[in-house]
Amino acid sequence: MKKIFFSAILALVSFSVFAAEVTGTWYGVLKVQGIQLRIVFHITKDGTVYSTTMDSPDQNAKGIPVTETTFEEPVLKLAVPSARIEYEGTLGNDNIITGTFKQGSISVPMNLGRNATEEPKKTVRPQDPVKPYGYQSEDVTFKNEEAGITLAGTLTLPEKSGPFPAVVLISGSGPQNRDCELLGHRPFLVLADHLTKKGIAVLRFDDRGTAASGGNFATATSQDFATDVTAAVNYLKTRKEIDKKKIGLIGHSEGGLIAPMVAAKSKDIHFIVLAAGPGLRGDKMLLLQQQLIGKSAGASAADLARSEADNAKIFDMVLRSTDEEKLKKDIAGYIRNSEDPYKDKSADMSEEEFVSVTVNRVVNPWMLYMLRFDPASVLEKVKCPVLAINGSNDLQVAPKENLEAISKALAKGGNKKVFIEELPGLNHLLQESPTGAPSEYKVIEQTMSPVALNAISNWIQEQVKK
Repeated sequence: MKKIFFSAILALVSFSVFAAEVTGTWYGVLKVQGIQLRIVFHITKDGTVYSTTMDSPDQNAKGIPVTETTFEEPVLKLAVPSARIEYEGTLGNDNIITGTFKQGSISVPMNLGRNATEEPKKTVRPQDPVKPYGYQSEDVTFKNEEAGITLAGTLTLPEKSGPFPAVVLISGSGPQNRDCELLGHRPFLVLADHLTKKGIAVLRFDDRGTAASGGNFATATSQDFATDVTAAVNYLKTRKEIDKKKIGLIGHSEGGLIAPMVAAKSKDIHFIVLAAGPGLRGDKMLLLQQQLIGKSAGASAADLARSEADNAKIFDMVLRSTDEEKLKKDIAGYIRNSEDPYKDKSADMSEEEFVSVTVNRVVNPWMLYMLRFDPASVLEKVKCPVLAINGSNDLQVAPKENLEAISKALAKGGNKKVFIEELPGLNHLLQESPTGAPSEYKVIEQTMSPVALNAISNWIQEQVKK
């Protein structure tokens, strides 16, 4: 899903120390698995107490407090236990701190100096289309009569004469604008550009309650978003430029769960594409996601096991619950009595605040629906052609387990018009990636791999010929 779990830079408060020469700003560059992140520490003094804040300019993170700061000349130690981050370095006569940055099991050299090691990098997104596009682009609005809201989006049409086959793009979790903008990337803009140039009309729209679309995002579930997609399809059917018998859906992440919901109920859907879409029931998919991302961030086996046990217990409460207020109380009680390693380390909030935040993250309309929903229940009813793709490095929607579940459900429903493929080296955003860790999403210049773009467009072109 598009919920990003950054592993590299988190923090809380700070105190300690002794030497004035360590105060000021220190710059370093963290180099991990081909990725470079600039790190900046600001050390200040208040009486005999020193405090440190940390910036990660390449992740747009500034002023993050560091939990522990000590300087026993010439050794500087910084730590953020809640993120399992440690830095230790030795201040030399050349005014350079030579040291090591650690997070979990990852340990890499990182030296600090008084001067910025690099100029701020301008975000480069080479795949972003540049005007003039070479096709028609029109801002549109359409009504979801069932929800009583108006949605806003962009329809792109090939330059040639129609009618054209068309697709509706369906975003993943979280409030997304029509370009699915994330960390400087605009994957739906890139995908729409690619498809339109291939002769396929594309409608992409702002999620309800987001950007120019009406409605309330916070109270909506995947089922509600499915009605928005149905409204988009109905709008396309009113346009003379569109071939009404060749309208398809492309869903990314949660959108890959929503597309089958719509296709299972409508004979108007000619084909669907599931890009990094879930096939497992929500609780199982999220447990697997948490393990994969935690492991990539360097979490210990013991912490991962404890986290999995706690989350499995909470998710089971959700699956069994029929009373939302009782569910809140039960989860709160469980968290208070748990050995959650982060509960006592959340120095920026009390235990009760921690409990309240955690309960609210689980007991809300979207999450309750997601945890309980089994995609197989609708995949078994889908009769149109289906393309399901995912990247082998996807840590958010594990490719092997989810693609297998999708394949099994479609086969159980008797659908033989199915093509499923795991694309080597691609992450959840379908970028070419070193490890698939969410922390890589922003620093990778590529928005969507040409392999994924071509896999989608080539398959759609084959479907619309039929």
